[in-house]
Amino acid sequence: MAEKQLQVVSGLRLWRWRNQAISDAIAHNISPAEVDWLLLEVAGLDRLSLRLESFKEQPEIQMALPLEDLEQLWHRRLNERLPVQYITGVTPWRKFKIAVSNAVLIPRPETEYLIDLAVAAATNSGAAPLLNSEHWADLGTGSGAIALGLADAFPKATIHAVDYSPEALQIARDNARNLGFDNQIKFYKGSWWEPLAARKGEFIGMVSNPPYIPTSTVTTLQPEVVNHEPHLALDGGIDGLDCIRQLIEISPQYLRPGGVWLIEMMAGQADTVQTLLQKQGSYSNIQIYADLAGIERFAVAYIK
Repeated sequence: MAEKQLQVVSGLRLWRWRNQAISDAIAHNISPAEVDWLLLEVAGLDRLSLRLESFKEQPEIQMALPLEDLEQLWHRRLNERLPVQYITGVTPWRKFKIAVSNAVLIPRPETEYLIDLAVAAATNSGAAPLLNSEHWADLGTGSGAIALGLADAFPKATIHAVDYSPEALQIARDNARNLGFDNQIKFYKGSWWEPLAARKGEFIGMVSNPPYIPTSTVTTLQPEVVNHEPHLALDGGIDGLDCIRQLIEISPQYLRPGGVWLIEMMAGQADTVQTLLQKQGSYSNIQIYADLAGIERFAVAYIK
């Protein structure tokens, strides 16, 4: 949180605030679990004391910001649909706690599967002995979540993370430093492969969660998304595939033979993406994977 000086509130007062906040959440069709998630972050409470409501007996609870400020932010959550992750400034992702702001897309749980697929795909490609010493690219890194996941999965690899937004890159750099990966992840400002032009043919893998929402669909998304998350990270053009087409076309120049190409996409795009990969001619063993909800969400291919 931005507020550094800890504030003190009584457990009883915080308990009353929590009860009211839960009632307001239900009335606004927001998950009441968000209230406790917020209190875990700003009040340092643990899940058990929240579940048992035992914190009510504490004479003093230290908070990262005054209760009045928390109340104002919570009203923004209710009335402006400000995502709770932007209120706390952090979100859980894999085993990390990642800093976020409205300069970056909030990393989604389903995107975590990209890292598992990267490990499986790279192993299946026969490149397993090279994994720990090779170069990977995370294109459109945003908060740096994918780069962090790759760095954790391949401890001796170098991860090259690219983003067009300087604000996003600053958050990604901060996350890498805070989580101890700043020596393993290199950051570049630019569009897709462009800043890596001097390293053509050097990469064993590319992972990307590019913008893939059709332009006309962006404005119909949940207000939490359309009103607060960066449209640069959402809008994929008329059919949502502008960025994916570019990644399909250009990536073979940068990936080694046997290298892994892996992206996240939107429901309903899998057949088109598979066809585009086939027509490009440089890819083999093209596979589509579903997320935990059964939606065809990920495409994996290998360079011939």
